[in-house]
Amino acid sequence: MMELSQVQWVRHILLHPVEGFEDMRWKKAGSLNIAFFIVFMLFLGMVADGRLFGPQFFINYDKTFNIIPYILRSIVFFAAWVVGNWSVCTLLDGDGTMRNICIYSAYALVPYTAQLFIRTILSHLLVRDELVFMDIIRFTFIGWSALLLFFAVKSVHQYSPAKTILACAFTIGAMVIMLVLLMLFMSLVQQVYVFVYSLYTEISYRIRV
Repeated sequence: MMELSQVQWVRHILLHPVEGFEDMRWKKAGSLNIAFFIVFMLFLGMVADGRLFGPQFFINYDKTFNIIPYILRSIVFFAAWVVGNWSVCTLLDGDGTMRNICIYSAYALVPYTAQLFIRTILSHLLVRDELVFMDIIRFTFIGWSALLLFFAVKSVHQYSPAKTILACAFTIGAMVIMLVLLMLFMSLVQQVYVFVYSLYTEISYRIRV
């Protein structure tokens, strides 16, 4: 196979997922910079989908913009997938490193990320009765990304199809555990902050009095 640039590798994987990830593995190709860029675009796509959608399809009654939910649904979820998959597949004798898992998984998210922007643009061009076309794009591109993610896990760890499905299921379970622990930790931090702030306010009031 001839040498490809980093951008051409992304296109090769999108069009030929079965051999694309295998080729990239043997060529030791893939760029962390491109992977991080894709995840950043995923974040922007989440924001566009949540805040810039056409009013004929979605009315956002929330007047205040909170960036935290979009970070959680994009960057944090992706990080949880990478860490969870690496942890699970280490126990299942997987060959993939955390770097390769990050790169392969990010490349697999290109169709999903693209549909966020495509649907946002179409929401300003189509009418309500044409919603079916946007749904077709959404489910087609989500299915495309799911297929890419399957072949990414299969290739990076050199698993059989059955073991790949098992690894993906265990990874989702690990993600749920990590996200629950993260929520509990954030809640604890918030309670500590409220306690410290209340204590500081009370001491300051006593001193002034």
